[in-house]
Amino acid sequence: MATHCLQVKILQKAFLLMLPLFLAACISSQPYPKGNVEAQPQPVPLVRPPKVGQEWVYQVRNVFNQEVVDVITEKVVSVGDQIRISRSGVKAGQLPDEIQSPWGYVIQDPHWTPPQKFASAVPLWPEKFNTNWSSFYTSRYQVLGYPDATYYWGINMNASQWERVTVPAGQFLTLRYHNEIPYFQSQDVFRLANYREEEVWFSPEIGRWVVRRSFGRYLLGGMRWNAALWEDYLEWELISWK
Repeated sequence: MATHCLQVKILQKAFLLMLPLFLAACISSQPYPKGNVEAQPQPVPLVRPPKVGQEWVYQVRNVFNQEVVDVITEKVVSVGDQIRISRSGVKAGQLPDEIQSPWGYVIQDPHWTPPQKFASAVPLWPEKFNTNWSSFYTSRYQVLGYPDATYYWGINMNASQWERVTVPAGQFLTLRYHNEIPYFQSQDVFRLANYREEEVWFSPEIGRWVVRRSFGRYLLGGMRWNAALWEDYLEWELISWK
């Protein structure tokens, strides 16, 4: 009987040690978006111009575990020298606005945390809708609400190919492009190095991205990149638009 009890205890202990591995195996990451590659369209599609009332609704998921983080509605509320896009989340409530000037160039960008106000506008999508187009842009930004300091921002944008992708809102012809933001400055003085990256599927038809998948990593003192800390790793997927 004593031997049997000892075996049971050993099995119980082994189960508890293995439980985190079993749970991790059950939590699957968000699948990578897949589209059908299309030839370069001729003529090149024009981006839908902004108009008050245009709206895009996105389901935002945590890429690591597919958890729905929020459902966010973005709506054009004014058009003129500046285009203002109001934003709100089902969970988060009212969010900072996005401001473009002109259309396609952002001067207040709430996509990353914390939101940014740029000294010079930064393109939101490629300036030329040609595959293999690329360019590098630099600016300085303020953290929204903290105007007393500015920080370096540099973004490398590369268009790769046209893809037709299907999301809950429908099927769209998109230009897929890649953004890399290496070694930008953070307002957090404890961060010694910062890096962000994202893949975007942009639809000229709707004037907005259909899928956007973004992450960031950073180092504190004494860290190496193989142990870098993560910012949020999120995927935005369009569920409706008008």
